[in-house]
Parts: sequence; structure tokens; C-alpha cells
Amino acid sequence: MASIPTPTVKDDAAAPTTIRATVVQAATVFYDTPATLDKAERLVAEAASNGAQLVVFPEAFIGGYPRGSNFGATVGHFNPTAAEQFWCNTSPEMDRLARIAESYKVFLVMGVIEREGYTLYCSVVFFDPQGCYLGKRRKFMPSTAERIVWGFGDGSTTPVFDTPIGKLGAVICWENKMPLLRTAMYAKGIEIYCAPNADDREVWQPTVRHIAIEGGVFVLSACQFCLRKDFPAPPEYSLAEWENELQPDSVVSAGGSVIVAPSGEVLAGPNFEGEGLITADLDLKDVAIAKFSFDAVGHYSRPDILNLIVNERAMKPVSFTSHK
Repeated sequence: MASIPTPTVKDDAAAPTTIRATVVQAATVFYDTPATLDKAERLVAEAASNGAQLVVFPEAFIGGYPRGSNFGATVGHFNPTAAEQFWCNTSPEMDRLARIAESYKVFLVMGVIEREGYTLYCSVVFFDPQGCYLGKRRKFMPSTAERIVWGFGDGSTTPVFDTPIGKLGAVICWENKMPLLRTAMYAKGIEIYCAPNADDREVWQPTVRHIAIEGGVFVLSACQFCLRKDFPAPPEYSLAEWENELQPDSVVSAGGSVIVAPSGEVLAGPNFEGEGLITADLDLKDVAIAKFSFDAVGHYSRPDILNLIVNERAMKPVSFTSHK
């Protein structure tokens, strides 16, 4: 009988397991992408000066989350020019984000509205501290009226990146309520689970705490804090109509950004008071401890009864074959 070889065990005892992560809670400079990028750089610089190795921004920070806009949409009518206000040009903005990540030596997770062809997508893009673009996550399921302006992502953009600071990925806003999507992310080994979102309600807090416990992951929930005065008049309003509605200091989005440990313990936040940075030190050993107790896609699963199939192919509307 052949002897069983002794496995080689990598000695990581001396390797650091703790990383510092910052969640940004701030408003887009609406209708002004260059100014928004400038603001993003200031916030990354502040986070990096405090030792952050990972910086996570809210959903649609670049391009803008069109909260309250209806784009003139009624049955039989839509104002497409209004939607053009809420997207970034992708290429120059991506170049700038890469430079920001490289300049401040951080992993950068940024919510953007991207355009491909004539379709807008709510996406999250990832950069490493060398300024290299790692990839993107496109939102599968825009919520309610978001579907007026955003297309649907597919399974080809559900990455989890194995990085020196841990296995990093993102699920966007109410997609976090989709148990099968969460299960797919757990199966990919996600450890640092970013949740850029636009839900500032108190009921969002138990959602992200549950995900942390269910997945045995750190959850970094990032939401914008916006006042009414942060929003210029939407294209479908006249200035007079908008000024009649304007209460400059009324809160439009209260934020609630938070960082949660795999145990469900809140490490930082939630912040419902204003713009700011939420920072915590994440010890990745806590992921292993949590998963020894409960691993949803490991020892606590029953694949003989419950099984999930994930389609990761890019779903193209047109395919071409050559007869040459």
C-alpha cells in the first residue's frame, strides 16, 4: 500500500490577521461627477491617514443615486434625458479611481452608475492598492422604480476576490434580502462582505447583522447621508416647483452605515447623524471561529436535500457564430 504523503502546512502564525476598514457615509455632489471624485479622494485620504487599508463607499456614489426622481415616468411616457444625469462616463472616472487607490495605498470599493452601450447599470468596482482594477459587481435586481433607469446584471459579475486582506466581495442594497444570492457568495468564500446600499431605515440594521451571523462574515454597510439641499432641482421639476418643496436642512437619507462582526456584534456605527467615516479593525480569525460554529455552505448544509445552481455565464441578447 502506498503511504499517504504528509501535507505541507504553510506557517501563517506570524502573518497579521487584522486589517483596518473604513466605511464612507457621505453624499454625492449631484450632477457634478468631477466634484464627486474630488470629494471621494478627500475622504479616502482622510481614511488612509487613519490607517485604513480598505475603504468602502455607498451605492451609486459616482453618478448619483436618483432618490426622489421619477424621470417623468407615467404609463406611456418616459423622459430619457433625465436619466442621463445619473451616470458616469466610466473610462475617465475609472482611471481617476485607480489613481486614488494607488496614491493612498488602499483597497477601494466604490459604488458607480456605469453605462454600457445605451444601458445604465448600478455597479460596484474594486481596485487594489497598486491601482489595479480587480473587477466589478453589477446589481442583479434594481428595486421598484430603479428599474425605470437601470438594467439587470447577470451571474458573470458576482466576483469574490482573494486579496491579502481577505476574500472581498459585494452585494448591493436590497439584493442582500435575496437568500440564494447570499448563499452563492458564502460558497465563494467571502469574508469581507461589502453592502453598498441606499436603505437608511432602522430595519436595515437587523438585516446586516443577520447576514454577518448567517455567513460568518464581516459586513460593511455603506449608505449616503443626504440633505434636501444636496439635491439640485431634478430635470422633471421647474425651479419654482422645486423651491416650493425645498426644506434645505430636511434629511433625505439618514445613512445608518455600520460595520458588523461575524458574531453579529456591531463594531462601528450605525451613524444616523451626518456625513462621516466609520472605522473598525477586522480580525479575520473571527471568521474561522464563526464558521466552526455555523457554516451555511459547509458542515451546516444538506446538499442531499437543498441544492443551489448558479448560472455565471454572461447573458448576451445576441450571439454570432462564424462559418469560416
